[in-house]
Amino acid sequence: MKWRGIPLIILLMLSVIAAGCINGSDNSGLKEATLVVFHAGSLSIPFQQLEKEFSDYAEKNLGYKVTFQDEASGSVAAVRKVIDLGKKADVMAVADYTLIPQLMIPDYADFYVIFATNEIVIAFTNESKYADEMKAHPEKWYEILARDDVSFGFSDPNQDPCGYRSVMVMKLADYYYDKPVFETLVEKNTNIYFNGSMVVAPKDIQIKKDRVVIRPKETDLTALVESGSLDYFFIYKSVAEQHNLSYITLPNEINLKDFSKADFYGKVGIYIGSTGKVIKAKPIVYGVTVPKDAPNRELAIEFLRYLLGENGRRIFQENHQDFIWPPVAFGNVPDEIKDEVKVEG
Repeated sequence: MKWRGIPLIILLMLSVIAAGCINGSDNSGLKEATLVVFHAGSLSIPFQQLEKEFSDYAEKNLGYKVTFQDEASGSVAAVRKVIDLGKKADVMAVADYTLIPQLMIPDYADFYVIFATNEIVIAFTNESKYADEMKAHPEKWYEILARDDVSFGFSDPNQDPCGYRSVMVMKLADYYYDKPVFETLVEKNTNIYFNGSMVVAPKDIQIKKDRVVIRPKETDLTALVESGSLDYFFIYKSVAEQHNLSYITLPNEINLKDFSKADFYGKVGIYIGSTGKVIKAKPIVYGVTVPKDAPNRELAIEFLRYLLGENGRRIFQENHQDFIWPPVAFGNVPDEIKDEVKVEG
């Protein structure tokens, strides 16, 4: 009986080896590479599609089998991983492009590209308290959020542009409505305050009332609203659309969408405790770069070409986010992407 088992084992081993050879022939000559991408949480869904399509493109056209290692976070947190923690990334894509020239250039990057826009909305579900009233009278949004039985949230201004933009929206609402919206919604519920000239977000943000929820990035709040444990949150319009949430739009004077309102937005600035920097309110513009020490810089630039071309434009449109066309590049722009962008400065 024993001698009969030996050929069977050998046969099984040979079949496994043969299978490995067959699999290897499918990818004959392909080099393998992993691209590490640090990106804003609000880019998660379009980047998933972008990366899947680029992987197919790279296999057919570049001779690479590419896998992606994504780290979604607030954009401030993403940049700090590189400049404070010394982590290496191949691609850095942030929801506030100014973080790149302000914090990364010249030591960690030497160029950046602006490529997408967005706006702040207030999202909710049909189960949110006063949802019908919010839909029927969106101009009453700040009155509804001020009610003691209503919970609302925004992301951490120290880690995420959506967080500091949400806070700036509520301060801009003071000027637009001539009502104490910021004091009622922000100062009474958190230790974020207005010092007479700017909003101050302390490094250690504290909640005074548990009906307000703050999380590291804006997409962390999505599940809370979807599950019914949070009534409303400030979020980008694209994310609300991607998750099929109900939302109300805000006036152009406060939603940070309208470039013609830039001067009005500029009335508000916020001191970010985590960086020690002051950020002025401005229209929402996303930015991307390849850091100087990117482990796979050449392939990362190819990914950037894909993002900034017609394919990236299509993917972002399919995912309800406005794309800047053509994208605009600044600094020491790599030659490989110059035919996909407008070079400024």
